[in-house]
Amino acid sequence: MFTRVLPALTLCFLTLPALAQTAPASEPPAPVAEVAPASADGEPLPQTVMVSGQRPGPGLWKVSKGEHVMWVFGAYDALPRTIEWRSRDAERKIAQSQEYLGTPDTNIGVGWGGVTALPFLIGFKKNPDGVTLKDVLPPELYARWAPLKQKYFANDDDIEDERPVFVAQELYRRAMIEAGLAKGTDPREVLGKLAKKHNVKYTATAVHVKIAEPVKAVREFKKTVMQDVPCLAATMNSLDTDIAAIRVRANAWAVGELDAIEKLDFDERQTACSNAFLSSAITKLQPEILTIKQRAIDNWMAAAEKALDNNTSTFAVLSMREVLSPQGALAKLKAKGYTVEKPN
Repeated sequence: MFTRVLPALTLCFLTLPALAQTAPASEPPAPVAEVAPASADGEPLPQTVMVSGQRPGPGLWKVSKGEHVMWVFGAYDALPRTIEWRSRDAERKIAQSQEYLGTPDTNIGVGWGGVTALPFLIGFKKNPDGVTLKDVLPPELYARWAPLKQKYFANDDDIEDERPVFVAQELYRRAMIEAGLAKGTDPREVLGKLAKKHNVKYTATAVHVKIAEPVKAVREFKKTVMQDVPCLAATMNSLDTDIAAIRVRANAWAVGELDAIEKLDFDERQTACSNAFLSSAITKLQPEILTIKQRAIDNWMAAAEKALDNNTSTFAVLSMREVLSPQGALAKLKAKGYTVEKPN
């Protein structure tokens, strides 16, 4: 149970799950057009079409140093349930590569010692001292929450006792399902299987942290107040803006429309919820958790530079955020003098 609850706290540190690939389809079914959503400033977003059938996703980014090249797949996890991903180009590039770089994932676990914490997990998600959402949320924010509770939780009063960060997580998950963006096909899983099939060397870049004292961590967490109200506020904002934008971006990813992908950006929710976790008692007990994400990116960067030195061809996977962000891994490689080219 502990290993199921703890990742909920670290939701903002966990990177995208592994991507998957399926067999080719014939002609994909015709997509169904929907009403174009509006952005936060009232301007209409591009027409949203929830595509279905087989889709190639975006092309591969090319990072090169002289004759050595690294092909980078940009992963995105909010995909329409109705699509199947397949890219013959990615499959060819993996087969031709000497090394496959895993994503810079992060993981926080407890090992066998976590079993001793199970009796203390009762009430783990609740606010300390018996307070409710009505007590911790400003009145205007609680007024916005009430109709969302009715819509997504069917007036389940138990949700009122939970910490805002947990409420935000579940609210966002349910809204994504309603928007048709629940996780379905996952391309990274099959990319990894293809690397194994072609006997390509796998290099892990993930960082794992084990909770040293799980019982103490649970006890401290349960009695400590978190700065997590902004996380729920940003999540509620996102239901008006980000969900619509994510649908546009998911569609753009599926059909490989890079221009549309690059125009959409939304960091408010992720930043607010990440800050909520950083304020928790668990990070105070183990400060190394505060740097886990950066260490994973540093691992990936070091592995990428080494691969570009040693291999004629390398295949790597990054989140789309790390691919596109001006502060992301590809931007850092470009700043170091590597040539970075977008897909054609």
